[in-house]
Amino acid sequence: MPSSSKPKAAFFDFACCEGCQLTVLQLEETLLDLLEHVDIVTWREVMTGESESYDVAFCEGSITRERDVERIKKIRETAGILVTLGSCAGIGCHNAVRNKWPVEELLQKVYGTEEVVSDAIPARPITAVVPVDYQVLGCPISLPEFVSVFKHVLTGRKYYPPNQPVCVECKLNDYLCVYEKGMICLGPVTRCGCNAICTSRGDACHGCRGLIENANLNAMVKVFTEMRKLHPIMDAVADRHRPTLEQIRRRFAVYNNWPELKLERGTTHGA
Repeated sequence: MPSSSKPKAAFFDFACCEGCQLTVLQLEETLLDLLEHVDIVTWREVMTGESESYDVAFCEGSITRERDVERIKKIRETAGILVTLGSCAGIGCHNAVRNKWPVEELLQKVYGTEEVVSDAIPARPITAVVPVDYQVLGCPISLPEFVSVFKHVLTGRKYYPPNQPVCVECKLNDYLCVYEKGMICLGPVTRCGCNAICTSRGDACHGCRGLIENANLNAMVKVFTEMRKLHPIMDAVADRHRPTLEQIRRRFAVYNNWPELKLERGTTHGA
């Protein structure tokens, strides 16, 4: 980053709830400390006016229209650094669930005969359209991770998202495994980095930070649909829920639906 002056930062949103940007505002005094090192020139959530000149772009949301493609490409051309905020921008998240329907059928279901959107396309994350430099995952994002990524951006260091399962953070924090409570949890195949926030409150991990690399989804499927007498706790959960392959697929696909999730034997995930 240039040392002679503060870099200019801009926040943008595409198809999303804008919850990740609102989460950033919860940093309060920490955010003020961070903003001493940049000049915010565009951020619809917090200010009026905008600039077409910026060094760093923080982008939230999925690409769902042709005009979004043009817009994110222009942002990418302008910004020296592009950071995606949240799982909608990074891995597709809820928006990509709609891709199970043809675009025309989807528009009819939502808008009826009204031609509200004329350039709709299958939903995809920003990472599928342009190269990105940093990612902050989660739904919403993890604030400690956002702060860490922000500091990496300012100092020009690479950031590598953690590639260990949420189970690691559960063990480090000595949280009771929710499988022992009879719940199905995606922690064994989900990227950590959230400090196991859901399991710390007694809920299961739903996979919002995306899958770890080479996640063995098929092994997890077998545990619940085919195999027994592997471990008494897992057997008890499987017997309690007896999920079908389709029910398991839906659990994985709530957040991890880009590229199309496949659970056939012999595959992991991806197209």
